[in-house]
Amino acid sequence: MAFALRLFLGFLCLLLPATGALAQQPAGRAADPNGKVTVSGYLKDAANGEALVGATVVVKSLGIGATANEYGFYSLTLPKGTYTITYTFVGYEPQNTPLVLSENLTRSVRLATQGLQTDEVLVTGKKPDENVKSTEMGTSRLDMKTVKLMPALLGEVDVIRSIQLLPGISTVGEGASGFNVRGGGVDQNLILLDEAPIYNASHLFGLFSTFNPDAVKDIKLVKGGIPAQYGGRLSSLLDVRMKEGNTQRLGVTGGVGLIMSRLAVEAPIVKDKGSFIVAGRRSYGDLFLKFVPDQKDNQAYFYDLSAKANYTLGDQDRVYISGYLGRDVFAFGKDFKNTLGNRTGTVRWNHVFNSRLFANVTGLVSKYDYGLGVPEGNQSFDWKSNIVNYSAKADFNYYRTPQSTLNFGAGAIYYTFLPGRVTPISANSIFRTIALDNQRAVEYSAYLDNEQTFSPRLSAQYGLRLSMFDYMGSGSTVYEYEGPNGWQKTPVNPRQYAAGKLIKRYPNLEPRASLRYSLNGHSSLKASYNRMVQYIHLVSNTTASSPLDVWTPSTNNIKPEHADQLAVGYFRNFKDNAYEASVEVFGKRMDNQIDYINGANTLLNRYLEAELLYGRGRAYGAEFYVKKNEGRLTGWVSYTLSRSERQINGINNNEWYVNKYDKTHYLSVVGIYTLTPRWTVSSTFNYSTGIATTFPDSRYVYQGLVIPNVNGDVRNNYRVPAYHRLDLAATYEGKPDPSRRWHSSWTFSVYNAYGRRNPYSIYFRQNADNPAKTEAVRLAVFGTVLPSASYNFNF
Repeated sequence: MAFALRLFLGFLCLLLPATGALAQQPAGRAADPNGKVTVSGYLKDAANGEALVGATVVVKSLGIGATANEYGFYSLTLPKGTYTITYTFVGYEPQNTPLVLSENLTRSVRLATQGLQTDEVLVTGKKPDENVKSTEMGTSRLDMKTVKLMPALLGEVDVIRSIQLLPGISTVGEGASGFNVRGGGVDQNLILLDEAPIYNASHLFGLFSTFNPDAVKDIKLVKGGIPAQYGGRLSSLLDVRMKEGNTQRLGVTGGVGLIMSRLAVEAPIVKDKGSFIVAGRRSYGDLFLKFVPDQKDNQAYFYDLSAKANYTLGDQDRVYISGYLGRDVFAFGKDFKNTLGNRTGTVRWNHVFNSRLFANVTGLVSKYDYGLGVPEGNQSFDWKSNIVNYSAKADFNYYRTPQSTLNFGAGAIYYTFLPGRVTPISANSIFRTIALDNQRAVEYSAYLDNEQTFSPRLSAQYGLRLSMFDYMGSGSTVYEYEGPNGWQKTPVNPRQYAAGKLIKRYPNLEPRASLRYSLNGHSSLKASYNRMVQYIHLVSNTTASSPLDVWTPSTNNIKPEHADQLAVGYFRNFKDNAYEASVEVFGKRMDNQIDYINGANTLLNRYLEAELLYGRGRAYGAEFYVKKNEGRLTGWVSYTLSRSERQINGINNNEWYVNKYDKTHYLSVVGIYTLTPRWTVSSTFNYSTGIATTFPDSRYVYQGLVIPNVNGDVRNNYRVPAYHRLDLAATYEGKPDPSRRWHSSWTFSVYNAYGRRNPYSIYFRQNADNPAKTEAVRLAVFGTVLPSASYNFNF
């Protein structure tokens, strides 16, 4: 540990002088002693000034190029000379620019969108051949234009539901919060909104996500080959970037649906220098309840508000401020109330030190909290819980050569956890005050990552992440636990730690590597290895996560989770990139996986760690993907064959068992067809193996009650019936009128078109007509056809 800590601190010290030396190179002169110069700048949308993430810059005569980063910045180093540089991005008109390069040059470019193609839809948000030529694997980007054409629950476009149609991504059922990646838990996904972590990315208990489609610009999901810049979760990265706002003119986007309405406004602060966007949504189920006499005091709604502003301070500096506020409210008169929500705030500063060195410095805060209680009466109480983190980090991109880009940086996160606090509201309440101890922790990280092209056929991305987690005192008592596995343990050796005193430190090294070898111009082989470490954990002993689940840090008893993942894939495009296909095979080994003793109590438990068990995990499988990018009919088919298991002493007779996220088969089919220039129809179909669960295999009678019973120490011994669902949609575009800015459309959808009663869970009870019998009852969230319509507009 001491060696890892010294290495960690030494690496941090090396970053600063290296950055300073690189920054000393003047931006306007040829600094390369070999006679090379650099052209750099930003690539943006000509209509609204939005950065074009992933746009390409190519010099065809030399066969080299570069890709714009998350802020649209690019850098390309060339020998001195005269070249024609081609700037391209899917859906935009290519721009060919002749340049005479005798010294370093700054050249920002605005690309215009291509003319409307009325006979086809382009289903991609990336370069046509990026899946073959990039080193990325296990990575998917969704274009919001495509997402908005797909069928949606009650007509509301949803980011999380859309990514569940991709290979390797699943969910435990309708109404379940979050998503599962390659057999991992929902807490093993790092979900970022403008770099701020989101701890519960759902509204209405998982029916909708927190991301307003009118405010989202880019969606990137990485489930393998995760760069060294990111850490803290085992399974995946979901990076969601908000729009920056229109720098040219006022724009308004909105929609009215059956259950919610939304509105987004964007405009310049100063034309071509700064802009803002504000987007909000609100459901109105509670408004309809007021018209029902016996429901008028009940509430059930959610809202969210997204805002972002940016301003260009000069040729080398730009600042961004963004934030998110979302909340769900449920109340049954004065008998019960539940609220939960996320809040984030992000401040970023982009600085171009010179034509090769780009920096992004970020400060952010993120909070997830939930509360419930009874407002009045002798059972009145108020229950609160939250997790808050404050983070600061600096990321650098150094474009060494056209064949090599060095990424490095460092950061720190300060966590506070409130596991639970219950207080009585009235003097005659039967509840007493219960307050679990607050917890504090600090996570440090530094990384170095290199993207290297060795030859036209061979490229790699490799790096190392150094992370360290300090579990800190908060004036609370810390215990150790003794006892046999499988049973509640006994707290022993109590120790008091003052606020800020170190209790336990966990340093870790996390190597990452991805490799791409091109077989020819339209096919390639790829491989990746990731070592990931997770320091915070979601404590939940239910199949689907719920708002009452508790986030807890690694402690002196709970060790960090580790995962090593190896993946190999074959990627091929057909017919000039009109079709793309891939097969990825992965294997993942996990340590320190958390599970629970039978009958564990995870709510307001001061000795929660006495109920936890730890062990190994493994997941492996194959993912098949075929996509049609062009033509009147577009879409994709994805199929995943996988297995996810755990082995934890004290569970299932200490033998391997399938975990609650395991799904052997998962099939998704997406089709989008352009009937006419104004009518587009689409459909999605899902099929998956039923979730694993523990069913009773016997029963006993106690005081006249028939009680289901499980014989032996078994876990997840049955599966619920398979899940399958067909959704349909049609979008009707308003008549185009070049003289008017107003544009509108109607979206009609049918969710669960053939009325499948997919089981969310199955429970057992006594038969009402014959109490001596036990019956299984299927609980379905949506057991019927759900039609909907929504009206959308923009100007």
